[in-house]
Amino acid sequence: MRFKITFNRTTRQRMLPMDYQYYISAWIYKVLKQADSDFAQFLHERGYGQSDSKLYKLFCFSRLNFGRPKLWKEKKLFEISAPQIELQISFDVDQAATNFIKGLFMSQEFYLGDRFNGIDFKVTGVEALPEPEFRETMRYRLQTPWVVSFQPEAACNPQYLSPGDEAFDALATKHLIEKYNNTRQPLSIGTEQVGMRRLTDFKRAGFVVKPGTAQQTRIVGNLFDFELTAPVELHRLIWNAGASEKSSSGFGWVEIVPANFLSGSNRNGCDGHRNKAGLNRNIVGSVRNVSG
Repeated sequence: MRFKITFNRTTRQRMLPMDYQYYISAWIYKVLKQADSDFAQFLHERGYGQSDSKLYKLFCFSRLNFGRPKLWKEKKLFEISAPQIELQISFDVDQAATNFIKGLFMSQEFYLGDRFNGIDFKVTGVEALPEPEFRETMRYRLQTPWVVSFQPEAACNPQYLSPGDEAFDALATKHLIEKYNNTRQPLSIGTEQVGMRRLTDFKRAGFVVKPGTAQQTRIVGNLFDFELTAPVELHRLIWNAGASEKSSSGFGWVEIVPANFLSGSNRNGCDGHRNKAGLNRNIVGSVRNVSG
């Protein structure tokens, strides 16, 4: 379920850190955690029987829509002149929760940024967006990077793969299947039911999480168009919860590519299936996923 949230600036501040995604994620977590016990009660009253609602377990969000800001590249800042800004947030919850979630975010006031630069906002609108008609084969465009990682043995940091790496397709598909099987019990799917095909060149992209702290790290993913063949419910899951690892940090937000849209050039040989599932079991078995 997706929502469009509209913010108004409440002060004259204009500067926003370029790596603002971490601050959005922190704000969403704060709102959801404060309301989680109420949401658990909401589910119980409607017969879902969940004592632990996990409202904040699976969500994703888009980039901010703030018009054409001035970029201060050397300072890593956006200067935003638009008085109104939009953000889309998605949750993997039943549509019965629409009004509850709208109520959580409506009229929220918050500061977005670090201790040096940021903007005060107030939520002035929350709109539930219609769900698209899902089919078994869909084409998507990544609006935020798809992160695929694994932890090499004896290494301190994970390795962030690109579609040029042999293990990328295997681990990307493996993550989707695990996310589905962990959230759709008792339903489950196997590798033979999922196939992914990249339609365009990829572009490496990422942003810093926990900036200004000892845990600061840059997470790198990939932007590209792709075609996914899978059960309809898996399409619904990535629409509601993102395609990527670390989706609650804003990675893996997708939009649908129209069926008659011709994607760009294919310089990296992205037109071939490895098999329907896009998996190489030997590769999957040799590395350990880093989920998020």
